[in-house]
Amino acid sequence: MRTREIKKQVRLNEEESKLLSQRAYNAGLTESDLLRFLIRGYEPREKPDDKFYESIKQLRLFGINLNQIARKANSINHIDKDLFVRESENWHKFVEQIKDEFLRPKKTDI
Repeated sequence: MRTREIKKQVRLNEEESKLLSQRAYNAGLTESDLLRFLIRGYEPREKPDDKFYESIKQLRLFGINLNQIARKANSINHIDKDLFVRESENWHKFVEQIKDEFLRPKKTDI
C-alpha cells in the first residue's frame, strides 16, 4: 500500500523541467524525492563523485586499523585507554562531519 495517497500535478516550462531533472540527477534523487526535500525546507546536496566515496572508504579502513592496533596495545598494557577512547570518538565525529558536509541534505531558511 502506498504511503502517499495524494497526487499533485505541476506544470513546468521546458527550462524548469530540465532544471528539475538536472538537480534531481545531481543529487542522486528522483524528481519526486527532490520536491519532497524542498517542501520540507531542505536543500539536497549534489551527489559526490567516486573520489569522495573512495576517500571515505579509506578513512573507515584507517579507523578500523587504528582500533585493531589500540586493542592489541591495550591488551599488553602499553596505551592510555582514555586517550584512545577520546581519539576514537573524535574519529567518529569527523566521519559524521564529512557526511554532513557532503552527503546529508542541508536545512534551508524557508
